[in-house]
Amino acid sequence: MSLRVAIVGSGPAGFYAAGALLDADLPVEVDMIDRLPTPWGLVRLGVAPDHQKLKTVSRAFERIAEKPGFRFLGNVEVGRDLQPDDLAEVYDAVVYAVGAQTDRRLGIPGEDLPGSWSAFEFVAWYNGHPDYQDLPFDLDVERAVVIGNGNVALDVARMLVLTPEELAPTDTTDAAIDAITSAGIEEVVVLGRRGPAEAAFTPPELAEFADLAGADVVVDPADLELGAASAAQADADTRVRRNVEILNSFSVRKPTGKPKTLRLRFVASPVAIHGAQRVEAVEILRNRLEERDGRLVAVPTEERETIPCGLVFRSVGYRGVPLPGVPFDESRGTMRHEGGRVLDDDGQPVPGLYCAGWIKRGPTGIIGTNKKDATETVQSLLDDARSGRIAHDESRTAEAVDALLDRRGVRRVVYAGWQAIDASERGRGEALGRPRVKLVTWPELLDAAEVVAAQT
Repeated sequence: MSLRVAIVGSGPAGFYAAGALLDADLPVEVDMIDRLPTPWGLVRLGVAPDHQKLKTVSRAFERIAEKPGFRFLGNVEVGRDLQPDDLAEVYDAVVYAVGAQTDRRLGIPGEDLPGSWSAFEFVAWYNGHPDYQDLPFDLDVERAVVIGNGNVALDVARMLVLTPEELAPTDTTDAAIDAITSAGIEEVVVLGRRGPAEAAFTPPELAEFADLAGADVVVDPADLELGAASAAQADADTRVRRNVEILNSFSVRKPTGKPKTLRLRFVASPVAIHGAQRVEAVEILRNRLEERDGRLVAVPTEERETIPCGLVFRSVGYRGVPLPGVPFDESRGTMRHEGGRVLDDDGQPVPGLYCAGWIKRGPTGIIGTNKKDATETVQSLLDDARSGRIAHDESRTAEAVDALLDRRGVRRVVYAGWQAIDASERGRGEALGRPRVKLVTWPELLDAAEVVAAQT
């Protein structure tokens, strides 16, 4: 009999884990469970819509989904429709690949004023996540400030200045395209608390700013003067060196009169967001960099500045969310683990319980990083199966899972249902020369899958 494994989460880590399990020399069946009716996680809902090439990794996931023994169970939420204890009853092993489902906060006054948003919310909105389509984004302001120095911060800043022509061939939602193209934004300021050598973004993301059709990129050369430690970091790390080179090229460019300005600033931290009824300004402190315990940290000075703005986007990282009854490390926002084996409060592996992806290692790396991560977890799981630490129980079948979901009245979306959603979206986009026009509400998504689900 096949080992029955549930993978909770259908992003890259989940799919890479499924592929490794289904290619194993042991017989394995995989049920991939996701609260959304659509798979692919951040490939669908996090990758910027103008980065269609990155989204083609989904073709590899489609091939995994075609392997014998794979099932997709969408619109099934662990913690609502099924509890972790239920999964332990009906599966031999469970791999949690649920990502990091919330944003980190700044912890400063005014953070919750209207007009202050997390990048997480904005990205989900323009990518068509059905939980975020009713958010009242008012982009009709003169200046927006993006706080953070990672790729997500660059994505948000770039999306805010794209022209209608740049947005037209993307799968950005129609509502977001309308809002962005009709916005009154004249300037976007990106703030980094440390220097250019310490920024987390990658050179390809940064280099894209050079080709923006509707925005000039501005960098103050004074911000690019590196101290000895930063210069050494640039010498030793190709990514850092290339980032600094690109930023220096921006700093000597002359504005060409484009309608918008995208300004990159460094060594500055927000200390307050000001406004009576909504965001009116961000107060920042200038930092200096000091080396402590082998790393450069930002130390605030007394030099203050207030930047008038109508919008603030906080992009300072994501954080995992605990599931009831599953061990969790609150300090790191991840599941406690060793080699992907989830550990209890005493540091001992919980039999049959594993994790992969951001919920395992934190929100770091690129899409491909998840392959090595998931492979490590699957190797631990297979080692446990070979050694008898986990074993198949004949009562744990696909039929038992279906019967449990039926008893609870769960309207699940199988993989053929997702394919119906996919075909509908692609068909809607084809006539417009777009990769797809997304269905963005729960009723639209579920109804598109309904006919196939009924037949199945």
